[in-house]
Amino acid sequence: MEILKKIAAIDKALKKEFKAHPAPIIELIEAQTHDPFSVLVGTILSARTKDSCTAGAVRRLFAAANGGRAGGGIAPDELERLDEKQIEKLVYPVGFYRDKAKHLKALPRVLREKFGGVLPNVVEDLCELPGVGRKTANLTVAVGFGLPAICVDVHVHRISNRLGLVKTKTPLETEMALRRLLPVRYWKTWNSHLVSFGQTRCGPLRPKCADCPIRALCKEP
Repeated sequence: MEILKKIAAIDKALKKEFKAHPAPIIELIEAQTHDPFSVLVGTILSARTKDSCTAGAVRRLFAAANGGRAGGGIAPDELERLDEKQIEKLVYPVGFYRDKAKHLKALPRVLREKFGGVLPNVVEDLCELPGVGRKTANLTVAVGFGLPAICVDVHVHRISNRLGLVKTKTPLETEMALRRLLPVRYWKTWNSHLVSFGQTRCGPLRPKCADCPIRALCKEP
């Protein structure tokens, strides 16, 4: 099958699968707050953490540092008023909660010093903020700002390789390969669709290949 037709078929099938399952926590944060900074904070908390755990941490932290914001998001100045130990208690038991609390405590100050308190919408700029790598930055750009960006986590890396779309060894290599391969219209949703699919069907060890909606498009048996 011609590659662009294969990509379109994969996207169509996974979009249908995505709608059949609960939305990822970061998508819910954006829908509720419409605030890129809240999306960034939620994304930092979600790293190496299940959505169910992230949701509790987000709820507690946002309640403590909302500052009267409409939509229940988080205010940078209110976050800065919390001390590191308070943040630790609020976000526990997310993975690496101590490191994340340290990054979140520093985040408003660094944002003010580097960008005048205005959250940038460019991946490379976001990566200058504490606790922000390319995965977090790309997801913030795509979900928080609604701009084209390809966020690659372990699910996107694994499934893109399984499908034979790329042949890469690291998530960074996968991101760069997908940037060259995918039409821009698929960039914003590629992560959401593949993450949901990876969590519900296409796991790392025992993927549920029986009745898989994209089995005919997969290079693996």
